[in-house]
Amino acid sequence: MGDQKVNISTDQEELRQFTRSLLRDVQALEYMLKNDWFETDTIRMGAEQEMCLVDNRTRKPALLAMQVLEKMTDADWLTTELAQFNLETNLTPQEFTGSCFSIVEKEIQGNLKKIQKTLEKMNGDLVLTGILPTLRKFDLDVQNLTPKPRYRALIDAIHSQLIGEAFELRLMGIDEILVKHDTPLLEACNTSFQIHLQVTPDAFVQMYNIAQTLTAPIMAIAANSPIVFGRRLWHETRIALFQQALDVRTTHEHMRERSPRVSFGSGWLENSIMEIYKEDIARFRVLLHSETEEDSIEMIKSGKAPKLRALQVHNSTVYRWNRPCYGISPNGKPHLRIENRVVPSGPTVVDEVANAAFWLGAMTGMAMEYEDIRTTISWEDVRDNFAKAARYGIDTTFTWMKDKKISACDLVLEELLPLARKGLESKKVKKADIDKYLGIIEERAKRHMNGARWQLRAFSRLKKEVTLDEALTILTACIMKNQRENIPVHEWELPTTADLEEYRPVKLKVEEFMQTDLFTVQKDDIIELVAELMEWRKIRYMPVEDKKGKLSGLITSRSLMRYFNERSRFNGKEAVTVKDIMLHDPITIAPNATILEAMYLMRDKKLGCLPVVKDGELIGLITEMDFLRISGRLIERLEKE
Repeated sequence: MGDQKVNISTDQEELRQFTRSLLRDVQALEYMLKNDWFETDTIRMGAEQEMCLVDNRTRKPALLAMQVLEKMTDADWLTTELAQFNLETNLTPQEFTGSCFSIVEKEIQGNLKKIQKTLEKMNGDLVLTGILPTLRKFDLDVQNLTPKPRYRALIDAIHSQLIGEAFELRLMGIDEILVKHDTPLLEACNTSFQIHLQVTPDAFVQMYNIAQTLTAPIMAIAANSPIVFGRRLWHETRIALFQQALDVRTTHEHMRERSPRVSFGSGWLENSIMEIYKEDIARFRVLLHSETEEDSIEMIKSGKAPKLRALQVHNSTVYRWNRPCYGISPNGKPHLRIENRVVPSGPTVVDEVANAAFWLGAMTGMAMEYEDIRTTISWEDVRDNFAKAARYGIDTTFTWMKDKKISACDLVLEELLPLARKGLESKKVKKADIDKYLGIIEERAKRHMNGARWQLRAFSRLKKEVTLDEALTILTACIMKNQRENIPVHEWELPTTADLEEYRPVKLKVEEFMQTDLFTVQKDDIIELVAELMEWRKIRYMPVEDKKGKLSGLITSRSLMRYFNERSRFNGKEAVTVKDIMLHDPITIAPNATILEAMYLMRDKKLGCLPVVKDGELIGLITEMDFLRISGRLIERLEKE
């Protein structure tokens, strides 16, 4: 949406007027396409760099976006994103030739250094990653929305379309996540490196279908988003998270189909870019409207290219992974672009530019090889490849041309890299750029290593040695260190616990620290079952909950010892079931309390554990052993210092 003034569509007359403008924009675009108004003699590429802002001590999200922009008033390339812990830089479009990629890399590095210099004064830093590992669910509270009217309008508009009671995130990878959220701000988890390729109208259908075909292998080799809220999910979790964050649908008894606003598409493009725009207008109601100062048809009559603001506003609320874009070049001529939104941010700048070179080269090379990709691979296989690549990343096996089964790495090495090289050479890209950036992709494939696989291996190792929060902090700290040195991800060493030079858990919230994999019993269970469970699992505290998950009481190892010492009687009464010996009103703590508050409460009340409760429901547990583990490692670090 850029800086356009947009509003939620509540006034019916304003909505009708905007819809008329939208339809006139469609007519204007069709006229320009039929009458060859578009720029065709120059092909450019461009990109948008999204990033996360973090506290430079805790590596947790830092709400500094607006402060940075206030300090960097001369940076017209810097803009906000949905959440206050995100920023985006818009890179200068480059002619797709010569040293375009090394120029882009230099520009990104220069921009990031300027942002980092400003952030240093605020105890902040930045991270390039598809999903920030240290991001917490409560960071996505609507109060952290960037305070600009267009973002509030977008969130409210999407929420107004919600059919169910809440937005839900349901995913399974190594771990599983099943969580509700009250706003679409879950979308703010995602940070991308969006790549743009200018395409002529005559070639748009061919190139768009190629873009769809290439999406899966490009995503597989570039995946960098495997961890959400401490759960190991898909290699490119952004794909499912983005769709589910904005998915207003719910389950029904009937089989009526409803399309999500985040989509890969429903089939091949057949004749024109207009099919996409018309389908999106037909499928999705107008969410936002803006004041359209120009009449696109009148602009056409006067021989000037219109900005098509109404069409662009609507297009900004429909999220295709390969999005068609319309713009006006500096010479006043309109142009078309394909925006690749599937590539995540990071792991380093050089990795991102390598991803761009690979995609742009493969797009060009494949267009030279396949006049119509639809005759060689089916839409169903392309769609299936997309879903598999999001889930399995570099470990995917694809169904490729003429029903060939091939692994992601073999496909990249044997077929796509040669095509990409051929494509870049045809654009007269400098050999040094081709060798450098395609060489990075080649090494990733040879070593079977990308950002997602590195994160999964690193995090899985760290989880066995330290607490969840420490593991996520170490992981993020190592990502930041390697990014500063611009080391390609295939060369990264796996982190160790020694890589956490500084750790400040004082402000950690209980919900970040608590155990969530709980073993519980119900009050009518027999005491012998509790004893066995506690022995089997080597635990000293057993929460008691009802069938709805509400906390009913607490069994401690001390209460069990007293029961068995007194045998069948307990406090002078016959004891058979859990309710006879449990603590009926255990002291609890809320998930948004700090662990310092939890520590004081346990110390003052002489408690060995604290059930964590929200609205009466048991959601976690903190024990003295949790504090012992974290304090022990803090003491070890102090000793080393």
